[in-house]
Amino acid sequence: MKNFFNFLKSRTFLIQIGLALLVTVVLIFGVLKWLKSTTNHGEFVEVPDFSKLSVMEMRKSVEEAGLRYEVLDSANYDPEYPRFSIITQDPPAGTKVKANRKIYFAVNPSGYKKVTVPNIIQVTKRNASSMLRAVGLEVQRVTYIDQLGKDMVYYIKHKGKDVKPGDKLPKTSKIELICGNGSIPDRAIIRADSE
Repeated sequence: MKNFFNFLKSRTFLIQIGLALLVTVVLIFGVLKWLKSTTNHGEFVEVPDFSKLSVMEMRKSVEEAGLRYEVLDSANYDPEYPRFSIITQDPPAGTKVKANRKIYFAVNPSGYKKVTVPNIIQVTKRNASSMLRAVGLEVQRVTYIDQLGKDMVYYIKHKGKDVKPGDKLPKTSKIELICGNGSIPDRAIIRADSE
């Protein structure tokens, strides 16, 4: 045991400890320097604002910035953005990222997706309006015709053309409801008289 303590106090042991510490410090310094050079530590690229750019313009800007990109599925149509332009990006504009970072984009489709016209024939105007709103359609106008069912929907029109339940229309389309005014049609009176 005494020999062991004498060895710990010896000059040889202290030199070996000093050399081990020196090698460790040099190795750590070398590894940090290597990591800094290979990971571009401290070198960042600011993500440009790609909103409202076309896909072609976006590709060019991404390459110039030294970044990569991926286009995700198209988002819901937004009328405030041009068709086929960038609506959202992740990470957002102004974020500092490493070179070659992938940016994710959502592109504005060419128009609203189509929705199915619900069956609102023989439904009251009020309920029909609610059913249309629920699928994303709007009632633009209500026209009344001589039919016994007051405020009952008899026909549906879009841009002056007849529409049937189950037809597909772009979301936010404006619909005209043709409803009864509560009057008996003249031909019904004529038929009743003739019998």
